[in-house]
Amino acid sequence: MRRAPRFNADAYILDLEDSVPPPEKSAARESVGRMVQELGEAGQTIVVRVNRLETGLTGGDLEAIVGPHLYCVLLPKVEGPDDVVEVDILLRHFEREKGLEVGKIFIDPALETASGIRQSWEIANASPRVAHMGASGGKGGDTARSIGFQWTPEGMETLFLRSKVLVDVRAAGIPYPMSGGWMDIHDLEGLRRSAQQAKQLGYTGMHLIHPSHVPVVNEVFTPSEEEVAHYKGLIEAMEETRAQGGAAVTFGGDMVDIAHEETARAMLEIAREMGVPGA
Repeated sequence: MRRAPRFNADAYILDLEDSVPPPEKSAARESVGRMVQELGEAGQTIVVRVNRLETGLTGGDLEAIVGPHLYCVLLPKVEGPDDVVEVDILLRHFEREKGLEVGKIFIDPALETASGIRQSWEIANASPRVAHMGASGGKGGDTARSIGFQWTPEGMETLFLRSKVLVDVRAAGIPYPMSGGWMDIHDLEGLRRSAQQAKQLGYTGMHLIHPSHVPVVNEVFTPSEEEVAHYKGLIEAMEETRAQGGAAVTFGGDMVDIAHEETARAMLEIAREMGVPGA
């Protein structure tokens, strides 16, 4: 875990759930609790995937990890809004107990079941702590088992799931919809295609399972210098048209108006936040 910062990810997920055998849960809590503090003090953004509520372990997990450097709790296998509400209440308790600002720690509900995906709108609105959410459509995982789809690299079988959840997330005003990860560690071209599709749908990032995936996904989701130049050119064309009393103009072969200008300005703001040169 101490090697995490070298990978240049936006955030790091420490796991207490499926990757930890039951006899080691207690020791893992102590270790992850220490790493949340250590990595957080080093300036890293830290997320912890806790055990699902049905295990009875979630409260103990939260008690061990809640602190000033915990950014977000990844809550697995969320079935409905009540799961989010329950974790919100637990977080509030531990924040108060430890003298922290109440509401500072976010929740990322993992929608890995048919019930969770069906109720994504209600889940997205269950708590103001929900800042990240998306649909998972990985190969052979919990979602595939619950829905019954047969995974393909093209992702057509999960297109509806990912689109449905994305619309619910956006409608709820959640700023950072996150797509599920790519399971094949070595197929970086497949990863690139999957990330590009997620970006085209409207997702802002992906959960990843391996450090080798980070540079590929960062490249896909970061606006390119060419895209920045396009957005700036469109804005300039619209400003010139408006100065002449117009409201629409042909730019790059397309008819554009104020709606396209607003989109371009929003994309430039994202590029600035990411530090893209020229934005």
